[in-house]
Amino acid sequence: DLVDFGKEIIPQAIGKLKVVSFPFEGYWTDIGNIDAFFEANIGLTDDIPRFNLFDTTKTIYTRARMLPTSKISGTLLNKSVIADGCIVHASKIERSVIGVRSRIGKDSVIKNTYMMGSDYYESLEDIERNHIDILMGVGERCQVENAIIDKNCRVGDDVKILGGTHLADTETESYVIKEGIVVLKKGAIIPKGTLIG
Repeated sequence: DLVDFGKEIIPQAIGKLKVVSFPFEGYWTDIGNIDAFFEANIGLTDDIPRFNLFDTTKTIYTRARMLPTSKISGTLLNKSVIADGCIVHASKIERSVIGVRSRIGKDSVIKNTYMMGSDYYESLEDIERNHIDILMGVGERCQVENAIIDKNCRVGDDVKILGGTHLADTETESYVIKEGIVVLKKGAIIPKGTLIG
């Protein structure tokens, strides 16, 4: 269970510990629910995001991964952030954040999505030896909208994930729908031709 800092830790500390406040003038947002977490990440694609990754006075450092550059072929990119080490053949990626080592197949369309990426690459030898049918990442001819794809997910070819407010909150073994956002769980496998939405 997660503990909420503002609702549980601070109130319990008042009267027991010395609690002080500090006027903070920078960017801050509460990402305590899926909708807020989603919007904070997708907000990075805005022309002038509220949280500026390129601010030279408040530099953001990440752990060096020593990954190759991303390789993008035949993809229309619009208002998107693409991390290192991706292999992208999608037809279109719009208003999306694509995480490290992400793989997106031919003719796929990704919109309004946070794809966290993968922790490792699968070699051709691993794929053949283990008879892997659905590769990590998003397959060919997929349509993904209003979604969060957690790490190491496998989305088969011809899958449609169409999040939106028309969807009721639900939970399955491989995904959750909350406030219209489809969240694929870490390591989820979505079979070829699946429709969510």
